[in-house]
Amino acid sequence: MMPLTVQAVASEPTTNQLENYSFIVNLTDPVFRGFYHGKKKHEDDFDAMLARSRLAGVKSMIITGGSLSESEQALELALQYGLYATVGCHPTRSKEFDEYPGGPEAYLLALDKLIGGNLNGKGRVVAIGECGLDYDRTHFASKEVQQRHFRSQLALAKKYHLPLFLHSRAAHHDLVRILKEEGCGDSGGAKGGVVHSFTGSKEEAAELIDMGFHLGVNGCSMKTEQNLEAVKTIRLDRLLLETDAPWCSMTSTHASKAHLDRLPASLRSRYFPAAVKAESFVTALPVKGRNEPSAIGGVAWVIHKLNDEVPFETVTEVVYKNTVQLFSLDETP
Repeated sequence: MMPLTVQAVASEPTTNQLENYSFIVNLTDPVFRGFYHGKKKHEDDFDAMLARSRLAGVKSMIITGGSLSESEQALELALQYGLYATVGCHPTRSKEFDEYPGGPEAYLLALDKLIGGNLNGKGRVVAIGECGLDYDRTHFASKEVQQRHFRSQLALAKKYHLPLFLHSRAAHHDLVRILKEEGCGDSGGAKGGVVHSFTGSKEEAAELIDMGFHLGVNGCSMKTEQNLEAVKTIRLDRLLLETDAPWCSMTSTHASKAHLDRLPASLRSRYFPAAVKAESFVTALPVKGRNEPSAIGGVAWVIHKLNDEVPFETVTEVVYKNTVQLFSLDETP
C-alpha cells in the first residue's frame, strides 16, 4: 500500500525521459486477476497492468503484506517478478492473531519465520507492516486488540532492523505514544519507517517528521484543500510517493484535480491511460475505478505543483533517493 518513486525527469518532461519508479502497491488484490467481490468479471490482466506500469516509468515495486497469508503471497509475487515485499498484519486484521491456531504467539512466530527466511536476494522483505492503528474501523478489531498486536510487530522491526510500514487512521496520538514507548521514537526506530497514505494535519505531519519518520502520499492524501495544505508542509527529504493501487485513485472530485489538469497530454496518456468498465474489458486497457501503479507519476506531478513549482525532476529524484535509502533497495539512486 505505500511509497517509492522516481528518478530523472525534466520540468517539462517528455515520455522518453521517464524511468526508475518504485513504490508500494497491493498486487495481491484479486482485482488484478479479474475478481471483484468474489466474482470473476474479466480475464487475468496482471501482466498487462505491469506492462502499463513500465511504460509509465515504473522500474520496481514493493508489494504490501496485510496479513500472514497476504505476506506469503506478496513474497511469492516479489520473487516471481524480481520485486520487494513487506511482511506484517494490518490493524483491521489484528484479530487474526487471536484466531490463529496456537494463538497470538504462534501467529507472531509465523511472521517472524517468514521475515527471517526472506531477508536476502531476489524478492526479499524490506519492511515490517502494514501495521499500526485504525480507529475508523474498530468494528473489525477493537482499539485494545489493535494496540496489543501493533506492539508485537514493532518488536519484529527492532529484531530485524527493518523499517516500519505504518498505517494510521484517527489514531495519531496513540500511534505516536506506542512508538515512543516501544523505543521507535526520536530516531524513528532502528531503521526508521513511513506512515503511509498520510491524511493527517500539518501538526501531525510535523510531529512524525520530528520523530524521524517519512510520510507517504497518494491520491487519498490529496482529496481536500486541507489535505493539500498539510502535504505542502512535508519536507521533500521526508517524502515518499505511492499509489496504494488498486485503491486511492485520484478522481475528478479531489482537490488535486486542479493540478492534474495541468499535466501534459504526453504524460497523461502514460500515467492515466483510457480505461473501460470491468464488464466491457479489453485486454490492453486498464479498468475504471481500479487504481494502477502507473498513476504514481500523477502523484509526483501534484507534489511538483504544490511545492512552489519545484522542478518535476527534483521532486522525483529526491523522493526516489529517499525510498531507496529507507528500504535499502538494490536500485541506484
